[in-house]
Amino acid sequence: MGRYMSSSRYAFSIKPQEALLILITMFWGGTFLAVQYAVTMSGPFFFVGLRFATAALAVALLSLTILRNITWREVKAGVMIGVSIALGYSLQTWGLQSIPSSKSAFITAMYVPLVPLLQWLCLGRMPGLMSCMGIVLAFTGLLLLAGPEGNLLALGKGELITLASALAIAAEIILISAWAGKVDVRRVTVVQLLTASVVSFCAMFPSGESVPPLSPGLVLVALGLGIFSAIIQVVMNWAQRSVSPTRATVIYTGEPVWAGVFGRLAGERLPLLALLGGALIVLGVLVSELKLKKKKAPLPAPEKRLNQEP
Repeated sequence: MGRYMSSSRYAFSIKPQEALLILITMFWGGTFLAVQYAVTMSGPFFFVGLRFATAALAVALLSLTILRNITWREVKAGVMIGVSIALGYSLQTWGLQSIPSSKSAFITAMYVPLVPLLQWLCLGRMPGLMSCMGIVLAFTGLLLLAGPEGNLLALGKGELITLASALAIAAEIILISAWAGKVDVRRVTVVQLLTASVVSFCAMFPSGESVPPLSPGLVLVALGLGIFSAIIQVVMNWAQRSVSPTRATVIYTGEPVWAGVFGRLAGERLPLLALLGGALIVLGVLVSELKLKKKKAPLPAPEKRLNQEP
């Protein structure tokens, strides 16, 4: 009797969508220093509102011909995603007023374990084995990246605000994946950026924040980050049509690594444990891309009978 012979092998592949997410994550890591510079000249809510108003205008100018066909579903999706964006970026910017950029990058990356949890609770999608292993490695790396001062048992106001922003960012990733493939990317991006801007500006009133002087430095940073934010949102909406929330999340964990690289260029020095943490994050990204494939060998040809009937 013939038997099936099985063999296992690991395959590593990166889709073009995943490569783009990795690229924007590199640039994303450099925005922490830019935002920390901006909040020395402006309150957090005004800056985020100005940033996303610029982003919304940039995408809208490129989407004038298709905006007239916008649907109620796209408006609903854009508003929901936009509210989570406003909360995530505003709280993160607010926290940067009292904690260093490297620590903010670490705490923000706490959305790594939050996304699979929210994905399971809200969408009923369980992450795969390799994605779970990648998340564990990446999160362990994030703990080491925090360095000796990363004491989660003694969170101050800035740390708690930034931790709340991580939850909002996790919700953003889940919502983008939930609506991906069901709506037009550019129309939804315009709505979500506009919503994020309006929500941020409105938050100025209860917080008592006033409009700051529009210095050239503030305007330049806001315009630059606004255009970059537009690119980020378009790429995320497009790429996450075919990239799972869990895999996208592990790719995004490269953000604090790049934040550390740009911080070093700005004069910061990472300790050995932080460098080890960065290596574990990269390893987590790679492991999440591995797939365990099993190949079954074909059945052997049936044996011919030696004895034939007369």
